[in-house]
Amino acid sequence: MTKPRVLISDALSDAALQIFTERGVQADFEPGIGKDDLVKIIPHYEGLAIRSATKVTAKLLDAASRLKVVGRAGIGVDNVDVPAATNKGVIVMNTPFGNSITTAEHAIALMFALARQIPQADASTQAGKWEKNRFMGVELSGKVIGIIGCGNIGSVVAERAIGLKMRVIAFDPFLSPERARAIGVEKVELDDLLRRADIISLHTPLTTQTKNILSQENLAKTRKGVRIVNCARGGLIDEKALRAALDSGHVAGAAIDVFVEEPARSNLLFGQANVVCTPHLGAATTEAQENVALQIAEQMSDYLLRGAISNAINFPSITAEEAPKLRPYVALAEKLGSFAGQLTESGLKAVHITYSGEVAGMNTKALTSAALAGLLRPMLADINVVSAPSVAKERGIVVEETMREVTGDYASLITVSVTTERQERAVSGTVFQDGKPRILEIKGIKVDAEFAHSMIYVTNEDKPGFIGRFASLLGEAGINIATFALGRDKQGGSAIALVEVDGEVPTPVLDKVLTIPGVKQAKRLAF
Repeated sequence: MTKPRVLISDALSDAALQIFTERGVQADFEPGIGKDDLVKIIPHYEGLAIRSATKVTAKLLDAASRLKVVGRAGIGVDNVDVPAATNKGVIVMNTPFGNSITTAEHAIALMFALARQIPQADASTQAGKWEKNRFMGVELSGKVIGIIGCGNIGSVVAERAIGLKMRVIAFDPFLSPERARAIGVEKVELDDLLRRADIISLHTPLTTQTKNILSQENLAKTRKGVRIVNCARGGLIDEKALRAALDSGHVAGAAIDVFVEEPARSNLLFGQANVVCTPHLGAATTEAQENVALQIAEQMSDYLLRGAISNAINFPSITAEEAPKLRPYVALAEKLGSFAGQLTESGLKAVHITYSGEVAGMNTKALTSAALAGLLRPMLADINVVSAPSVAKERGIVVEETMREVTGDYASLITVSVTTERQERAVSGTVFQDGKPRILEIKGIKVDAEFAHSMIYVTNEDKPGFIGRFASLLGEAGINIATFALGRDKQGGSAIALVEVDGEVPTPVLDKVLTIPGVKQAKRLAF
């Protein structure tokens, strides 16, 4: 088996290279490679490991014909075109936990620097001055800290702040009341936080909703003398509005580690007596860089070698333990979706996937992605399990899941029901002990058939003579029948035939099948 290849295009710890090698992945180390050279060599790689310097653009992704995964050693993926990667079927991973403690500690350090004016006092003292009365500070104990974004890093800041005897309030729409109680914070609305906080610390991603969350309007809502710390992302604060609030004295001080434009060679916040600035040092500790390098190497190796997916931005996680068990059901879901997609001739409106039995306890998000990929591929061609959910959403297709603990005669059953502008269609299947997916039911009619490369699907009236005429017609055309599965809803009612044949089925042959008395539909299928 050929080893998967990974390109490391940014400076990563040597430990990452060692992990790749030990796991059986060929890793090439090219830190600082130019973007033009990167475009030239990326077609040779299945994986790309980066930090913040490499820009993974749509152009680069177009050239990356073999690429399966981009791994970001760190939290932010601002330098990756995630929608373009998703459309190309490339998994984008990050390491959200590797630098949580380091970044939280930096926020706490900046908080102390603000409260006690440490940088200014250091500069004054080393200049030979002894201005003890000039640098009067404030205690953190007893102060109210308002945390905007109480996820991995924000919750660590909250824990440290509680240890400092501070009162912690937090604004985070995704923070549940139970989680807030568990970590000892008071969940509040943004306006309440702005009104009450002595110190505001930002720990939220930069999104359309959070951009300039500390705008001129919101800064005006803060209490006079507030201090602000940002170790999250540039763009969360309106820098011009903050400068004005600092100049007026409404904001007592600010500690900024991240800026709208980086590297920040100049900034309107520089040179202010009440501002502390650091060059994006939130994750800059030896321990953090080692942690994220190890973590991204392990994650990428697990995916390329075992199919395990963790900390992916654009796909559900799949553990290494569940990947082998899940794999045949992913194949089943994709083939069931493909079956429905190949028979769909009008606009899709909704997809309902029912998981019954043991499969209901598996990672159904991954299975649903596979079913959608199979369903959409006959119509849109360049679709994969990564891009399918976003494509379905873009096209307004309603996707629903139902879980059932028990099923009939099978340990697991997946049913894909499709609603189009003209009709509804459902197909069910399972995985047998041999690991092969099988079709068990079509439109409520029981049938038992394996998926095959070349098949013919026929719906007809249940009347004598169909099988003989059908088989004779294929024989006359030189088409050999490999397997023949039949089903009907009742005697003399509606019947279906799912037939595996050797080789392709010419259109004229299908046209002749349609002339057989009682035949309603004849379609060529390929799996």
